[in-house]
Amino acid sequence: MESRNPILRRQNATVGFNEPTGVAATPPPPNATPEQLQEMYNQPPAVGATVTIDDVVIKTGTLFVILLVGAAVGWNIPGLWIGAAIIGLILGLVNAFKRQVSPPLVIAYALFQGVFLGGISQFYAGAFEEPIVQQAVLGTLVAFAVMLVLYRSRIIKVDGRFKKIMFVVLISYLVIGVLSFISALFGVGGGFGFYGVGPLGLILCLAGVALASLTLALDFEAIAQSISMGLPERESWRLGFALMVTLIWLYLEILRFLAILNSSR
Repeated sequence: MESRNPILRRQNATVGFNEPTGVAATPPPPNATPEQLQEMYNQPPAVGATVTIDDVVIKTGTLFVILLVGAAVGWNIPGLWIGAAIIGLILGLVNAFKRQVSPPLVIAYALFQGVFLGGISQFYAGAFEEPIVQQAVLGTLVAFAVMLVLYRSRIIKVDGRFKKIMFVVLISYLVIGVLSFISALFGVGGGFGFYGVGPLGLILCLAGVALASLTLALDFEAIAQSISMGLPERESWRLGFALMVTLIWLYLEILRFLAILNSSR
């Protein structure tokens, strides 16, 4: 089954549109003898570097280092977060739907998202006495570790049924998010939309945390499939990008949940 994630579906498209490598891509000399042609035909195709788990770990780690650099800038200059959020959104969409992965664009996404996260985290840190930013970071790391264990132990099996259910639920949650944003423009929930409507906000946040956590399982499966399929090493940037998108989403959902929880006290 192919992934429903538009970011990760590009991997299959990349394989499908690559020209064949090796001797078949080179035309035979015009005066080649039948023996020479047979020898050329029997030669194994040239194989480029394929993605490995080490590639994914290195690329993902690199992206998070860049994100932390951006976060430090955003934390100290919080006024940049709105512009960084807009640029990050644009870069995220470009990277998600770009057929050929572009490492510079992925790196730029990590940097601007870091600035956005630093600024928004600084706002939350100043608005609450509780260290909710640190708690959100810890919660994100714990959720990542738990989901990795559940995936590796096959307690969570990412099969076709799981992917279909996740696709429907994610679309539903996206629709709710859009409706919440529209309602916020009309003052619902004190300008926070459905998330500002008492217990409903907590329920939606918990649903967001659960969905983001389960999406990590889809990312893990995409990494495993990419390695088994022997995709080009360059695709490790796309895999790292997809994993970063999910972790950023998870962090923001946990941060929002903690903010609502502390506001209700």
